[in-house]
Amino acid sequence: MENNSTKWYLLGFLGCVWGSSFILMQFGLKGVNSIQLGSLRILFAAIFLMIVGYKHISKIPLYKWKYIALTSLFGTFVPAYLFAIALSKIDGSVSSILNSLTPLNTLLVGLFFFGLDVQRRQIFGVIIGFLGCVLLVLFGGGENTTENYYYAILIIIASIFYGINVNLIKKYLSDLKPLTISTGNFVIMFIPALIVLYFTGFFDIIHETKVQTSLGFIAVLGIVGTGFSNILFFKLIQLSSPVFASSVTYIIPVVAFTLGSLFMNETLSLIQLLGALIVLIGVYFSSRK
Repeated sequence: MENNSTKWYLLGFLGCVWGSSFILMQFGLKGVNSIQLGSLRILFAAIFLMIVGYKHISKIPLYKWKYIALTSLFGTFVPAYLFAIALSKIDGSVSSILNSLTPLNTLLVGLFFFGLDVQRRQIFGVIIGFLGCVLLVLFGGGENTTENYYYAILIIIASIFYGINVNLIKKYLSDLKPLTISTGNFVIMFIPALIVLYFTGFFDIIHETKVQTSLGFIAVLGIVGTGFSNILFFKLIQLSSPVFASSVTYIIPVVAFTLGSLFMNETLSLIQLLGALIVLIGVYFSSRK
């Protein structure tokens, strides 16, 4: 009974944390540019994970480091920059809904490249989700004329990368503990992210007040929204199942849209709301077994 209660607490907490990540990125972008945001998010998460998980680094076999590198690239490094760039142009609420395509893309990548067995119901879900995605991207104008919804494609690409990452971990790293994988990922990313940050000129503007304010939001994003939440997510999988854990997808857009409406005056048109509903229906069918 205790485990049953705990998994629901974890699900709700992760939904709130990841749902609020979008507005944290938007606040962070008020003081730094997209590339700086992506690098700083990785660096804060890396420092946190290397502190709490440094003992796990030695548990990674030498031959598995190539898979650790691949999962760090597809699972965090590239998506961190894609999300930051996209959120400089589009609403966090729309981004969070498009991010819900991750389970669908995980299914497609697994089907075409990893020999994953799928059911007809799941294929139906993929088609539904794609139609909802089209509505969100093509009808993203309305009153938000300053937004460029072509940047929504970056979120879709990131969700595909997440799908590749999940399949890589399942096939090549399933025998390692979640904290071991996460720590190894960020050990790989730390130096590249630091180099990228250096060449953006960040250290020339770090003394500015708006930059320091943004650093506070990005620190929370990196430590809680990326590092700590990854550990809790793997814990949730252990207590329940991947199918139950993936249902966090339904909570994230609700939280992101609520916060976006309260703090960023974000709105969705009727067609976008329809598209969002269709995406979530597609995710539901594709994630069912």
